Amino acid sequence: MSLVAGHEYESDGQAAGAVADIVSRPRTLADTGLSRAYVADLMSKHLMQSGALPLNVLSQRISLPSRIVEDVLHFLREEARVEILSTQSEDGELRYGLTDRGRVLAASAFEISGYAGAAPVPLTDYVDLVHAQSVHDQSVTAGDMRAAFKDVVLSDEMLDRLGPSLNSGRAIFIYGPAGTGKTYITQRFARVFKEGVFIPKAILINDTVLSVYDPVIHRMIRRRDEHTISLTLTSACDDRYVFCERPAIVVGGELTAGMLEVQYDPNNKEHRAPLQMKANNGIFIIDDMGRQRVSPQEVFNRWIVPLEEKKDYLSLGSGRHFSVPFNVVLVFSTNMKPTDLADEAFLRRIGYKIEFPYLTAQQYSAIWKQQCEERSVPFDQDVLDYAVNGLHRSRQVPLLPCHPRDLLGLCIDKAIYTNRPREVTKDILDWAWENYFARTDSSEAGLTETGEVR
Repeated sequence: MSLVAGHEYESDGQAAGAVADIVSRPRTLADTGLSRAYVADLMSKHLMQSGALPLNVLSQRISLPSRIVEDVLHFLREEARVEILSTQSEDGELRYGLTDRGRVLAASAFEISGYAGAAPVPLTDYVDLVHAQSVHDQSVTAGDMRAAFKDVVLSDEMLDRLGPSLNSGRAIFIYGPAGTGKTYITQRFARVFKEGVFIPKAILINDTVLSVYDPVIHRMIRRRDEHTISLTLTSACDDRYVFCERPAIVVGGELTAGMLEVQYDPNNKEHRAPLQMKANNGIFIIDDMGRQRVSPQEVFNRWIVPLEEKKDYLSLGSGRHFSVPFNVVLVFSTNMKPTDLADEAFLRRIGYKIEFPYLTAQQYSAIWKQQCEERSVPFDQDVLDYAVNGLHRSRQVPLLPCHPRDLLGLCIDKAIYTNRPREVTKDILDWAWENYFARTDSSEAGLTETGEVR
């Protein structure tokens, strides 16, 4: 075990060494893979936005060591683009600002690209990094699955179907009736992978910057005891990367075809990575498959090449194309039958088709007890039996994982309203039931194929 940037790491030594080489802090401008002209323009943009900055702040803004920033500032001064201002900061540091010539050239740089963030990493480094920390190189064991889902009511049989699917390197198709826990379970796949990964803040593709790190999606790791990865690194890490949990991105009915392509903001002249690229080295879940704004066939066709070649081909517009690794656990989740959504040719490309059935009475009872404990509600076996037999079975309503949580929640709402203790009686449960379930014209709604509640 070793330390890097305050985090402990352990895993495959060869992969760890490759990651360490890529994310080690650059000592010279050449180590960054960026040209002096590019870094000079980027620094000029920051100075134009902020007016004047001391060396240490400018270094933080572009995520490069002060030594490299100082060298580029020296170049900018020689080019008469930057000057040292007479006004000093409170701590005595010199402040650097643009000259008239520097402002003109910075404005020209903004016309080409509106990006003014951290210095990007070269595309080649990003490709190497994704391969070095591949999610498909992680081995998921039965013990890993049971540890990750220890607080979830899920049968060993289901765990032993889901676990191998994560080792397959192939797409996974999860289907079953609404409310059977498909989304909840798939979102927790990320718990199986305990090691963190490095996400670049941005990458440079020829002369175009593509933002990758997204604080809304990527969860930065701050405590080293929560996640591990194997690395041996004697120097600090490159600040152009953020150490995060493996990504777990879920997109549902809001998905459009455009979200799977490079996003371009014409107002700010900035490019952003598509969702599947932000999910690299992690999990990408397409939920409610078949209910998107685009047809299922269009969505599936988008994945044929990436699934076959493990590579995604993207466009920056104006005929500029590039490719990146497609290194994700791709999960399709749907309430529909797989054969109603995709043809056999596509389904063959998916390694696992796993059905989520209704709950058994035993599983339902376990969830009910778990919810009572979490909500500080006294458990009453008679009330539980009444829920299963007197309500679900007699009214032919299948047992779903969400029912205990939702019914108990309504009972608590009533207790608060009437200023009574948090306890569930049969009368209160009847009230909750009538408020929770919508009346239907058919008493057969929601039955299993056999007409029985399992």
